[in-house]
Amino acid sequence: MAVLPLITYPHPVLKAVCTPVTDFGPGLTTLADDLYDTMKAAPGVGITAAHVGVAVRLVVLDLPEIGGRRTYVNPQILSSSGELMNHTEGSVSMPGATETVTRPRAVKLRYQDLDGTAHEEELEGFPAICMQHEIDQLDGIFWLQRLSKLKRDRLTKKWEKMRG
Repeated sequence: MAVLPLITYPHPVLKAVCTPVTDFGPGLTTLADDLYDTMKAAPGVGITAAHVGVAVRLVVLDLPEIGGRRTYVNPQILSSSGELMNHTEGSVSMPGATETVTRPRAVKLRYQDLDGTAHEEELEGFPAICMQHEIDQLDGIFWLQRLSKLKRDRLTKKWEKMRG
C-alpha cells in the first residue's frame, strides 16, 4: 500500500467523466488500498481514483456511520430524497478550501464491490452527502460547480492566493 500523489484543482482530470471498472483483478484492490492510504494522509473521509489521476469509477469512504472503510466500484445513484441538507464540503484536491453545499439528504445507490458483486444501499445524512460528492467527481463535476457563481469565484480566488 502507498500514498499516491494527489492532483490539485484545476487539473483537467477533475473535469473528466470516469470510465466504468471492468477488470476486478488484484490491481483494483491495490488501487483501492492505495486510495485509502492517500485519503488518510490527506486527510479526508472520501476519495476517488480521479483524485490521483486515474479516471475510473472507484470511490473509497471512511466514515463511522457506515462502519469505517468502504469501497464502491461503479457507484450510481438510483434515487434521492426531496429533503435537502446543507453541509460544508471540500476536496483532497483543493486542501483548505471549504464552502456550504446543498444536496439531497438521502440516496439509494447501486454499486459493485472489489469482487464485482452488485449491491444496493441507502445512505442518509453525512454519508449520503459524501457519496453524492464523490459520484459528482466520477461524473467530472468538481464540487465547486455546486456553488453559486459568486461563492465559486470568491473561493477560487482565495484558493489561488493560498497556493501562491
